[in-house]
Amino acid sequence: MATFLETVVDRTRKDLEARKHNLSEAALEASVDGPRRERPFSEALIAEGISLIAEMKRASPSRGPIRPGAEVAEIVSAYEASGARAASILTEPHWFGGTLDDLTAARAACRLPLLRKDFIVERYQLLEARKAGADAVLLIVAALDHGDLQRLLAEAGDLGMDALVEVHDEEDLEIAIGCGAEVIGINNRDLKKLEVDVETTYRLLADIPAGTVVVAESGIVHRDQVRDLEDAGVDAILVGEAIMGAENPGLAIETLMG
Repeated sequence: MATFLETVVDRTRKDLEARKHNLSEAALEASVDGPRRERPFSEALIAEGISLIAEMKRASPSRGPIRPGAEVAEIVSAYEASGARAASILTEPHWFGGTLDDLTAARAACRLPLLRKDFIVERYQLLEARKAGADAVLLIVAALDHGDLQRLLAEAGDLGMDALVEVHDEEDLEIAIGCGAEVIGINNRDLKKLEVDVETTYRLLADIPAGTVVVAESGIVHRDQVRDLEDAGVDAILVGEAIMGAENPGLAIETLMG
């Protein structure tokens, strides 16, 4: 039986073929202007104290609908006003309820550096991200072979974007380090079983080279967790459900970050 990650990647590739049929990669590339770093993503994460990447997500495979009718501009404006240092915009449609239009809307509504969070497997998606206003993209080690990860890292840089390279275990981490990842996200959620264990961050943290920007992802819901992660040397946290599921996302951020 296919894992969740395998299922999503397979659907992503099928959707990509359909989009390429409507707009070729050459035509898409011609519509993208030159590289820019107006809102450097990685720099925002190493400001004083632990940084928050606040996530715009309408649903998740583990929880189902979270905030289905959420207005992007309203959400990201609240994030910015409440002290988030970057925003993650989920653009995967089938399991997370996102679209590339959400990324475009977020770019128009705030000055935060934006991460396109999706299951990126081809350069075409990097071009889409760049055109929609992304400052960074998510690259999941477990979704890519070694050569594709290296290539996409380089191509993201050529397009003026940072890459958040996501790992889930020691093997992923070894690959990410070997590919020269400068920003590593430790996802506490296993994408095979969708189980969460925040101890994953602490287990992998010791093996990450000094100078690497470290982001902890998933399962972060309490102020005490944030304080402990900061004390351990984590540079940033990525939080979605705990914020999007709150009645007042801005207040939820202020409570979480103290």
